[in-house]
Amino acid sequence: MRMRGGLVGVACAVLLAACGGSNSSIDSEVDADDSPASTLAATSTTAASPQLPGPASFAEPASALYDRDNPTLPPPLIDLSLLVSGGPPPDGIPPVDEPKYLAVDEVEFLQPQDSVLVVEIDGDARAFPVAIMIWHEIANVEVGGTPITVSYCPLCNSAVAFLRTHPDGTVMDFGTSGLLFNSALVMYDRQTASLWTHFDGLAVHGVLVGNRLERLPMATTSFSDFAAAHPDGLVLSLDTGSPRDYGINPYPTYDSPTSGTLYPVDFEVSAIPGKTRILVVREGESIAVVHDLLFEERVVAFEADGRRLVAWLLPGTASALDRSAVALGRDVGATGLFVPEVDGRILTFEPTDDGFRDLETGSRWNIFGIATEGEFEGRRLERVEHLDTFWFAIAAYRPDTLVVGAELFQP
Repeated sequence: MRMRGGLVGVACAVLLAACGGSNSSIDSEVDADDSPASTLAATSTTAASPQLPGPASFAEPASALYDRDNPTLPPPLIDLSLLVSGGPPPDGIPPVDEPKYLAVDEVEFLQPQDSVLVVEIDGDARAFPVAIMIWHEIANVEVGGTPITVSYCPLCNSAVAFLRTHPDGTVMDFGTSGLLFNSALVMYDRQTASLWTHFDGLAVHGVLVGNRLERLPMATTSFSDFAAAHPDGLVLSLDTGSPRDYGINPYPTYDSPTSGTLYPVDFEVSAIPGKTRILVVREGESIAVVHDLLFEERVVAFEADGRRLVAWLLPGTASALDRSAVALGRDVGATGLFVPEVDGRILTFEPTDDGFRDLETGSRWNIFGIATEGEFEGRRLERVEHLDTFWFAIAAYRPDTLVVGAELFQP
């Protein structure tokens, strides 16, 4: 049975806070001859459209954000009737466009268990506190000199980082559209006003339809884990330019496994509750690992598309969507997904009190896949981009997903 519609399980006041192959960072998924990315010549702009910055190739495109039914736009990839308003208008939930950072030892507003989104590029490690991102949802930043967008959607409990440079060299900026698709954030780019699903980084409507953003590995861990692994790292500060009630969760109890969603979701109802937390690998074959299994085993090895992978869970990270105070949420742990191999040597892991150990050498590893002691000290496992999210979200976007741990929900 397919389910449409959500159960209102959170106070109405929450609605105003609702979330509005190639080396290129943006790939086209349509035929090259018909690619919107190769034919970005201007189409007419309606009076309602904003003045969008960008080079000549992006000048005055028809706006999927403000003029969804414009006949000059390419056919959308989704049924536009499934786009619903989350309440705020475009950028009513303001992205962080001018980030300011603090050194780890300067941070006083986070508790050790506070959850942070961690991106590392070329040795530059940055943490984006969920206590901040829950109020902004998008941050257009640079890490390691690379322009990226960090996005977080509380309504589907997913955090995704993207490269944001277009093949023609344009650095794109993203904002919150105020729209939702399957109870997930829909972004728009300020250069063409195309609409993008945050969950998978796909342009679903507008002149860039069919293009896909390249996803980056990103971990959701505790602040203390980040600080221990990256003492020289930087943390997004509260000086965002748009003060909010940082530290307060506007969606208390939202991640209760038995609660419903606030907005419509089109997914096949199964024995797995919709709000079940899962880890998902989405490249090629979509495989999910149930968090309950990870909490029980701490280490789960599996294969995806013929490649050996290992998923880890380390306790100590608070859920941002549980209690009214972000830092007081129940322990949902931090996860990592890696290729369990060093120099062609396949490794087998077991959990320890504060991390993990490989059975082959006894080396100890942290949640970021970095060996901290032993023969492999200083070595890193290959990170695999993964997503921690709710089951309903991946079931809606990838109904073919295979579930490791599904037997936990069998009668």
